[in-house]
Amino acid sequence: MNVEFFYKYPKTLLNKGTGFLSGYSHSLNPYAGCAFACSYCYVRQMPISVFRKKEWGTWVDIKKEVADLLRKELERAKKKGKVTIFMSSSTDPYQPIEYKEKITRSLLEVMAENQPDFLFVQTRSPLVCRDIDLFLLLKDRVRVSMTIETDREDIRKHFTPYAPPISARLKALQLLANAGVPTQAAIAPVLPSSEEFPETLKKFVDRVCVDDYFMGDGSGGKRTKNLGIFSMYKELGLEKWCDPSAYRIVYDRLKKVFSDEQIYLSQEGFLPSSGIL
Repeated sequence: MNVEFFYKYPKTLLNKGTGFLSGYSHSLNPYAGCAFACSYCYVRQMPISVFRKKEWGTWVDIKKEVADLLRKELERAKKKGKVTIFMSSSTDPYQPIEYKEKITRSLLEVMAENQPDFLFVQTRSPLVCRDIDLFLLLKDRVRVSMTIETDREDIRKHFTPYAPPISARLKALQLLANAGVPTQAAIAPVLPSSEEFPETLKKFVDRVCVDDYFMGDGSGGKRTKNLGIFSMYKELGLEKWCDPSAYRIVYDRLKKVFSDEQIYLSQEGFLPSSGIL
């Protein structure tokens, strides 16, 4: 897919945590738009995408000169109380352009100097391992959540053809864990997977979050329905996997391998660590 890039110079960077992210004081998006162009992404139905009038995944805004801006906003925010940050809510902070631009890394450098109370990093990119040195400075104030919706590469290609392979994401989780960075696997949204999926994840993480369209798209599944995603399940003859109860298939399988304390459901799996609240 061809992607157009635009340089933007934002006046603000930290957004108030609301809705699904109400457990956070702020959300932080280094980019607008996302080249991974996942078919089910709820952001496709949000104003930032709808008003753009360009296909989601074909454009990315690169937020420039943001390190100094974050430094100032972070100082102001910390004077008002605890600062917990979710990065990112409407883009992937480690999409391909990050290799070149290093916007996310510049923001992490600021947060390593003036640390928030907690930083949650949500991504599906192995590039996240580049910043292990900065995560280690944050110690237990950070968690890296790697999206791994399925263990089936054929399913991954069907729903997210421009996203990194599953094997690369698992390897990234291993590297993060070996370095001592707190991690989790986010099966979000639940996609069709094999019975062996939990066994595979157990080799890499001791914490898993399960979420689906109905719990996690912020509209009870309406946004996802408007995207026509369910027809993609029908193409594969896997309609049972797009039912509100489908998450139980994976959840029940996980319970055979993980303890109850290691499995989180929807919003609770994305909240700041309990010791931070």
